[in-house]
Formats: sequence, structure tokens, C-alpha cells
Amino acid sequence: MSSTIFMHPASIFITAALLMPLLKRLGLQKISLAATPLVAWYVLGRLPETFGVCSYLGMELTFGRVDQMTYLFLHVFVVMALIGSLYNLHMSDPLEHSAAYLYVAGALGVTLSGDYVSLFIFWELMAVSSVFLIWFRRSRRSSGAGFRYLLMHTFGGLVLLAGIFLKYQMTRDLSFVQVPVTAMGLPDYLIMAGFMLNAAVPPLHAWLPDAYPEATVGGAVFLCAFTTKTAVYVLARAFPGSEVLTVLGACMALYGVIYAVIENDARRILAYHIVSQVGYMVCGIGIGTAMGVNGACAHAYAHIIYKALLFMGVGAVLEMTGRSKLSELGGLWRRMPLALVFTVIGGVSISGFPLTSGFVSKSMVVAAAGESHYLIIFLMLMLASVGTFLSVGIKLPYCIWFGKDSGVEAKDPPWNMQLAMLVAAGMCFLIGCYPQYLYRLLPFAVQYEPYTVYHLWETLQVLACTGLGFYLLRKILAPKPVLHLDLDWFYRKGSRVVLWLAANPVSRINDAVGEVYKTVGLRSTVATARVLSSFDKNGIDRFIDGSARHVMIVGEQLRKVQTGKIQHYIGAAFIFLFLLLIAFVLF
Repeated sequence: MSSTIFMHPASIFITAALLMPLLKRLGLQKISLAATPLVAWYVLGRLPETFGVCSYLGMELTFGRVDQMTYLFLHVFVVMALIGSLYNLHMSDPLEHSAAYLYVAGALGVTLSGDYVSLFIFWELMAVSSVFLIWFRRSRRSSGAGFRYLLMHTFGGLVLLAGIFLKYQMTRDLSFVQVPVTAMGLPDYLIMAGFMLNAAVPPLHAWLPDAYPEATVGGAVFLCAFTTKTAVYVLARAFPGSEVLTVLGACMALYGVIYAVIENDARRILAYHIVSQVGYMVCGIGIGTAMGVNGACAHAYAHIIYKALLFMGVGAVLEMTGRSKLSELGGLWRRMPLALVFTVIGGVSISGFPLTSGFVSKSMVVAAAGESHYLIIFLMLMLASVGTFLSVGIKLPYCIWFGKDSGVEAKDPPWNMQLAMLVAAGMCFLIGCYPQYLYRLLPFAVQYEPYTVYHLWETLQVLACTGLGFYLLRKILAPKPVLHLDLDWFYRKGSRVVLWLAANPVSRINDAVGEVYKTVGLRSTVATARVLSSFDKNGIDRFIDGSARHVMIVGEQLRKVQTGKIQHYIGAAFIFLFLLLIAFVLF
């Protein structure tokens, strides 16, 4: 890397975001959407190891800290920004592009942060900017989902901030570095909890399948790539080897898959699969070995690309048909053949098919679990792989493009959406066919060969048995237009209880206290004011005014004594000295 830096990569996207409305007026919006990620890509190769170091209120802030893990996430975030910009190129609303670029800037800022203060600043920038990608859909459901999303992330931010405050109070050090597992205290667990909320770790996950399906078509492509993967990065940076992450990650992998299998909405299926696939990453971080952390990072990179491809595929269907529920779709293979091909590529990639990115990344986490003798974790991850192929690799494309013809009229999306999907699909095959492209970016030296006979045979058996299972159970697995409750039910109902309490007993208590104040407090306050006013008038004012009048009288008498003739003053002085001498002699 070069020893000089042109500018902070986040500032490139922030500048573009702020100028987007002006660029729209000048007719330069599309050029800026393509150019901004390319400029950021150019800057990445010229970042020094440390930059942007400054002092503030006695704290040393580091806005730029680059190592191999940092560079891997910066690399994929900028690639994803380019793909997302291409996909959204036809959209005319400059504010949505601004929100997306501020969101990217937040992710880049978090990734580069070397201290918790700068990390928190960009962390909150991500939360505030990303919610507009949900609200810009401008529907009642998206409005409610956006508010719930913002409330959950505000809560997570407060937990994170509490951990940061306590950490600074205890250590006077806010450096963002790895925390030894044996030395973790309350501040570290609060910080981990704040990170885990963004990673959608159950039970703090329900905001994701609640909000992402309600985002705009292009906004969901950005949302699926940055929030959870930024959380994976900070967990890998600070808490590798924490066993609680191993257990929670494996539970995530299964939990998300179970909901994805029974879901009806295409984008909710993909949202639950974010929970599941991030579970692999969290599990790898918890295992903590070089293979586990490498697997988590590699899978984060691959997942960003193929999950974006899947969201772009079902987003194209939503864009062209206005529908996303599987029970309302079917038979689109003749009308949207290119979207079918790209979505299937994403589906086989997430399922871990050979020659795709999922095959060379997901298996690293599973191998790390096997090497560390986590047998139950190993089996849970393998079972989650079955559910992934069943729900996304088979069920989703089958119900949208095959199955019973819904009669919905559609066509393939605009050229820019197809180009973005082509780039993402090409990267899925590039990583799968040439894994060294990805492995050389990993934080630790890689000693792993995915294309072994055992691994190939094992994968093909799992996929074949899963395909057979779908064929036998296809009627049972047919999508049904029902709403499946998740843990968000509790805080939805809980919020209603809070609103009822605020509108009824709390409001009544407030009214009663107000009446007591009017009858007792207000009267006593007025009486006290009258007493003080009387004391001020009859006491303080009379004393001060009387003293002033006496001073004026004395002054008036003294004025009469003054004749203005010097001989009178000299005579008076002699008389005074004579009397003083007599007093001295006599006494």
C-alpha cells in the first residue's frame, strides 16, 4: 500500500450523497452513481496502515486503521456499492441514492475505525440512513416497519454506548481491539450485545425479516449487504473465540432456515436466510480458530454477493409484477427468463453448489467446527445447509417461475438491473472456480482445499437428498398465504401495552396530579408569592428607601455648612486642632 491517502473512503460516498440532488438537476446523477464506487475502489489501494488520528476531549481517535481483515470488508463493500448503484441506475429519486450512499459511508467508516468513538459515530450513521431505504417505499407497512427498525437500532445503539462509557470509565482506553475472552467484563458484554443486535442474533433478530421485505426494491439490495456484515466484522475484530457466539451462531443457522422453509413472501424468505447465513459467520467467529475466523470472513464476502443477487432477482419480479408472495406467482419462466437464470445462480450459490462461491466459503466454517470437535454444532450447520437448498435453491425459484401459471404479465427488468445481476452472478462463479481470489484476501494464511473428493461427494449427496425430499413433499411445502409469527410479536404487543398504559392509567395519574397542583400547589404558590411581595414592599423596600432619604437629609445639611470661602475652612481646621490638643493634654 502507498504511504499517502487521497481521502477517507467514507467521505467519498458522503460527498456524493450530499451532492446527489444537485447532480440530479445537472443531469449527472447516473454518471456519479457509476463513478463514486470506482473512485472509492481507486482509493482503497492507496490507504496507509493508519490515518486520520486526532485528539478530542483527551481521547485519541483513529478514523483509519487498515489491516488484512479491514481490507477484505472494504473490498467487498465497495464492490457491493458498485453493483447496487448499477441496479438502481434507473431510479430517479436522488434522496434514495443519497440514503444508500450515506449507508455505505457508515459501513466503510465502521470498518476503518480504530476506536469506539469513531465506530459509534459511523454506527449511528448506518442506522439513521438505512431506515430511509425502508420509508422511501412510501406505504403504510413500510412506515411501520421503518419505525420499528429505527427503534430497535436505537436501542442497540444505546446498549453499545453504555458499554463504551463503562469501558472508558474502567480502562480510560477506547481502542477498538480484540478483547481477551478470559478478561471480558460487563462493558464488553454490553458492546457485544450491541453488535449482536445488528448481526440479527436471536432473540434480537426479528427487526430484519420485519423491515427488509418492506424496503424499496433497490433499498433491499443495499440493506442485505451492509448492516449484518458490518456487525460480523466488528464481532470478528473484537470477540473471536467467545463460545457463546458459537452456540448462538449455530442456533441462528437453524432458526432462520426453519422460518424460510415455511414462509410465503419471497423477500421474507431471503431475509430469514440472512439470519441463517450470518449464523455460520457468527459461529465461525465463536470457534475462534484461524480456520473459523477465515471461514466467517470468506462467507461474509461470498454472502454479500449472492444474497444481493437473490434480492435483485426477486426484486426484479416485484418491480415488474408488483407481487412478491409465492402463492400469487408462478409460470414466469417464459416471461422473465433472464431473471430466472440469475436467481437460480444465486440460489445454488447460497446452497453451496460446487463451482459457486458458497461451496468454497461456507464449508470453511463447517470444517472449522469439525476440526474443533464441535460435533453437535457441525450437525446443526449441515442440517441448516439442507434447509437452505430446500427453501432458496428449490422452493423459491420453483414457485415463482414454475409451478401453476399465475397468469401474471411481466417481462425482464431494465438493462441496468440485468447488468448488475450479471456482474454478481459472474462473481459467484469467479469465487467458486478460482477460490484463491477470495482466500488471498483473508486475514490468516489459508491451508484449505475445498475441492476434495470427500467434500464434493458429501455435498452432492446432501443436495441430491434434499432435491428428492422436495419432490416428495412438494404439496406439503406449497406456499400458503398465512402470516407466521416471530419474536417481534412480543415487542409489537408490548408496545401496545405501553401505549395503553400511557393513554389510560399514566394519563389519569398525570391529570390527577395536575388537579392536585391546581387546588393545592398553585394556591400555596400564589400565597407564598403574596407574602414575599409584601415583605419586599414593606420590609426591604422601606429599609432601603428610608436609608436613602436619611442620607439625602444629612447631605443637604452638610451642603449648607460648606461656604465656599477658604479662610472659613482654615479657621475651622485650627479650631479642630486646638480642641484636639486640649483633649490630649487633659486626658
